[in-house]
Amino acid sequence: MKLTVLGCYAATPRTFTNPTSQVLEINNEVFLIDCGEGTQVELRRHKIKFGKIKHVFISHLHGDHFYGLIGLISTFMLLNRKTELHIYGPKGIKEIVLLQLKYANSWTGYPLYFHELSSTGPQVILNTRKVTVETIPLKHRIYANGYLFREKPKPRKLLMEEVEKYNIDVAYYKGIKKGKDAVLEDGRIIPNVELTEDPEPPESYAFCSDTSYTPSLAEQLENVTVLYHESTFLEEHAYLAAPTGHSTAREAAAIARAAKVSHLVLGHYSTRYESIEAFKKEANEVFDSVHLADDGKVLRFE
Repeated sequence: MKLTVLGCYAATPRTFTNPTSQVLEINNEVFLIDCGEGTQVELRRHKIKFGKIKHVFISHLHGDHFYGLIGLISTFMLLNRKTELHIYGPKGIKEIVLLQLKYANSWTGYPLYFHELSSTGPQVILNTRKVTVETIPLKHRIYANGYLFREKPKPRKLLMEEVEKYNIDVAYYKGIKKGKDAVLEDGRIIPNVELTEDPEPPESYAFCSDTSYTPSLAEQLENVTVLYHESTFLEEHAYLAAPTGHSTAREAAAIARAAKVSHLVLGHYSTRYESIEAFKKEANEVFDSVHLADDGKVLRFE
């Protein structure tokens, strides 16, 4: 699992920081999560191929999370994209995008599909051969969702020495990897456990963008491999968090601890702070495995 952080700061962009956007690569699937200003420039900078992006997930309709979307859609058109593009986001995103395309007379030459969200509970919105994606209802000033990406269980690994010892035809490999026993020509049954070993456990990634501290999230996030949770403020400014629909680093860590996740990634820092190291220090008082997102940072998890 690989996470490329294109931008992870709150509010307005600066010459050296970008608003929220990131690319998640999991089991060879590529997903764009949020699309703040400058996203397509950062995609170029990090040599992420535009054509690999087929699904874009927008958490909510505050500008620092989606104002880069229309530019990216338009660039796809200029590049003669033919592959369909799916946009997931709050109700209203379709109207916003189509209005801009209408008055620019710049309709896409590729299929553009909108999946508008309004559910206040978790909802599975994508189910591919390798990955499922479900919404994480968040508590912000406007309707907002995070997204939970779960890798589907991988097939069992063949123990080739054992398989070849019994001279099993390759035509049966697929079934064996799915857990079936092998039946030899002489009628003997070879238990699957003798022919395979357990695969690597499925990985999962939870993206919790702008949200006030919501302890109930821990139930849905239980045992997630990696949790990205916003940490706009430090505790010294905790009085600003709830009224603005945001969290502190300590609160993000409390969610991670309660959910028993493996790793916590902090982001969406207020630009009032000169250094982000204090966010890690504060979170580490509550939870051990804390990582700092930062623009251009690539995080790999195994």
